[in-house]
Amino acid sequence: MSLIGFHASHEQISPQQLLEDTQRAEAAGFEAAMCSDHIEPWSHAQGHSGFAWSWLGAALATTGLSFGTVTAPGYRYHPVVVAHAAATLGVMFPGRFWFAPGSGEHLNERVSGHPWPPKEVRQVILEESIDVIQRMHRGETVTHHRHISTDSARIWDVPETPVPIIVPALTPKTVQRFAARVDGFITVNQPLDDLKRMLGEFQERNPSGRSVLQVHLSWAETEDIAWQLASEQWRTNVLEPPQMAELSTPAEFEALSREVDDDTLATGVNITADLGRHAELINEYAALGFDEIYLHHVGQDQTPFIDAFGEHVLPQLGS
Repeated sequence: MSLIGFHASHEQISPQQLLEDTQRAEAAGFEAAMCSDHIEPWSHAQGHSGFAWSWLGAALATTGLSFGTVTAPGYRYHPVVVAHAAATLGVMFPGRFWFAPGSGEHLNERVSGHPWPPKEVRQVILEESIDVIQRMHRGETVTHHRHISTDSARIWDVPETPVPIIVPALTPKTVQRFAARVDGFITVNQPLDDLKRMLGEFQERNPSGRSVLQVHLSWAETEDIAWQLASEQWRTNVLEPPQMAELSTPAEFEALSREVDDDTLATGVNITADLGRHAELINEYAALGFDEIYLHHVGQDQTPFIDAFGEHVLPQLGS
């Protein structure tokens, strides 16, 4: 049975409320949590942007859950900073933290002032960043001068329990490129055949690695409200991946999202008021073999979702 976790969306909810939501999720039976790492929301309707790394310290200290975050070294964060932050959480909370360094989105990384490179260059920067972080986490002093530059960078408090590095991937090609370099991979809900292929590609190259799935969903007491929540909060987030990586402001996402129809929205968000159907879908993902599944209700009020899923959905999982 897959571990079932709660996704904390910093773009949609204020940091204090999100901390309370995560504590409530733990009490409701969720086994772990993960969070996003944004400096911009995807839209003005989402409207929030707490700093993930300071929030993670508070969340780890006030719950017993394990946590992960998806982040992007190389622009807004130098990889030395990511290595340092992750190591500190690893020392303070052994075995309870993982992070997923990705190639990033222009929306978040433009604030660094660096020109936004094409995807292949971003992938090379990610490879170098992962290498620098892994070496520093082994206690090495790292000098590196290519796309990324470091000068005698080291961490003085190296965690005894290594902090897992999980690569974000939306395509089999990314899985193939990074699987052997990292401890696991994370992706988002897609058609089952696509997920099965990605999982197979990863397991072929890294049989002992962990596989993680984030599931976007919208639930409410009526179908109309479930669809309304998905449309208001997540229509900006079902654009094609190349667009998602290249757009630079919430306004640009909002403009393109006006062309998104309900069929497209439903490809990225599981939308239904039927709790039994949500349980069926999650069980289908789990049957593929994912080790961990994190549920992201795309509404801003998490309390009804947490309570309903804790009482009615989590007990159905694995059955």
